Amino acid sequence: MTSKQRAYLKSLASNLEPIFQIGKGSLTPEVTEAVSEAFNKRELIKITVLKNCLDDPKAIAETLADRTRSQVVHVIGRKIVLYKESKDHKKIELPK
Repeated sequence: MTSKQRAYLKSLASNLEPIFQIGKGSLTPEVTEAVSEAFNKRELIKITVLKNCLDDPKAIAETLADRTRSQVVHVIGRKIVLYKESKDHKKIELPK
């Protein structure tokens, strides 16, 4: 992913509300499965890591991206944005 594409996705994500919260249970298989299923409907997902989660948000983002075969757009504070191109429901056209 190029820096131009990453910047474009960041601008789209700024308007999104987080659809998942990761709490003290950290990254469970259920959370991973739910995020994976959410990629069936949308390409860009924002996640909040709650303060009671002791794990590093960057580590959670990398692990989650690896498990769902997505890409980390960015991690700011406790917010994670992930992108996965959809084969069936492609809505986001990345700049070249």
